[in-house]
Amino acid sequence: MNRALLHSEAQNFIRNYSEDTAALAFKGSPFEGITVQELIEQIESFRKTKKKLPSWHHTEGIYFPSKLNIEQTSSELTAEYKASLVSGATLADITAGLGVDSFYFAKNFDTVAYFELNTKLTAIAKHNFERLGAANINCSNADGLAISMQGRYNIIYVDPARRHSAKGKVFFLKDCEPNVVGKTRDILNHCDTLLIKTSPMLDISVGMSELKHVVEIHVVAVENEVKELLWLLRKDATTSIAIKTVNIAKTKEERFDFIYGVEALPSYGLPLQYLYEPNAAIMKAGAFTQISEAYGLLKLQSNSHLYTSAELLEFPGRQFKIDQMIPYRKNEIKKHLVGLKANIATRNFPETVQILRKKWKIIDGGEVYLFFTTLLNNDKIVLICSKINSSFGKD
Repeated sequence: MNRALLHSEAQNFIRNYSEDTAALAFKGSPFEGITVQELIEQIESFRKTKKKLPSWHHTEGIYFPSKLNIEQTSSELTAEYKASLVSGATLADITAGLGVDSFYFAKNFDTVAYFELNTKLTAIAKHNFERLGAANINCSNADGLAISMQGRYNIIYVDPARRHSAKGKVFFLKDCEPNVVGKTRDILNHCDTLLIKTSPMLDISVGMSELKHVVEIHVVAVENEVKELLWLLRKDATTSIAIKTVNIAKTKEERFDFIYGVEALPSYGLPLQYLYEPNAAIMKAGAFTQISEAYGLLKLQSNSHLYTSAELLEFPGRQFKIDQMIPYRKNEIKKHLVGLKANIATRNFPETVQILRKKWKIIDGGEVYLFFTTLLNNDKIVLICSKINSSFGKD
C-alpha cells in the first residue's frame, strides 16, 4: 500500500473529487509519489463504500482496496447480522479479506484472529482496523486454515473464495478455495462452532449433501435480494436442522424459521380478497408449504407460490389487495390490460414478463400490480392488485 495516499492533501482530493474519473486519467496525478491509477482506484472504491460500508466511507484516513475487493466483501448489514449469531472469547476469521466480518465479530469477542493470504489486503485491513478503533483484532498474512488447525477457538469462520484459480467463478462449495468439504470434522476438533458463508446461488440441498454436522442454515436477504447463506456446524449436530430466513429492510427485519425436511400441509383455494408473495429469503429456502401452514393462508397452486386470505394478515413479504381477477383470454386482456401502466410478475406461468409486456403493450411502472399465474385447476389468470404497505417485522 502506498502511504502517500494517506497524506491529508491526497485524502481531501480523494474524498472530494466529484468529476468522472476518466477525466482524471487524462489530466494525470497532481501528487508526487502517487500514480493516477492509484488515485482513481481510491476514488472509485471510496464511492462504492457509501452504501455498502458506511463506517469505512465516513472514517478519516481509511485506505481503500480495489473495487473488486469491495464487491466481494460482506456489507456492514450482513456482517452485523452474522456477528449477532455468535459470541465468546476467541474467533478465527481464516479468509478475512478486507476484514468487514472480522470488524463486526470483534464487537462480540475478546479477540479476533484475522488471517489473509493476500499481503496487500492484510496491510490495508490492519491499517483500517486502527482507524476504526478495533484494537482486539490480530492480523496475520498467512494460511488461516492451516494455522487455525494448530490452535483452539470458540468459533472458526470461513468465507471460501468463489473464484477458482482454474475454473473462474464457481458456486459449488467443493469448487471454492479453500475447499472445506470433507474437512469439517477436522476443523471442528479446533473449535466449538464452525461458521461458513456461501454464495446465495448455492442450492441448499446441494450444500446439505456436501456438508456434515450442520445445525442451522441462515438465508440472509437485504432489501429482498438474497446476499448469502450461513451454515453453522457443530460436532454434536442432530438430524434436526433449523432454517432461519431474514430479510433486512430499511426500517424492519422480516424473519421466518422452520425445520429442514419437515413438510407442512398447505390448504389450497381460489383467490380471495388479499394476495401474498413471500420475500426472497423464504423463496430461496423453499418454505412454500411451511409459510402457508404457519400463517393459515390458502395456496393458489402447488407451483405458483402465491397465497391468499379473506382478511388481511401480517406477512414476511409483499401484501396486495386483489382488485380484480380476469381469465387469461385475448378478449379479456384487450379489455382490461392493453396500454395499461403496471408492474408485472409471473408465477407458474408459461410466458415471461418481457413477452407479456411486449405482447399486450403494458407500460412499466405505476401503482397497479399484475400477477400472471395458474390456479389449482390449471386455469391461467391475471390478478389485478394494489400494494399494501406492511409494518411486519422487527423495527
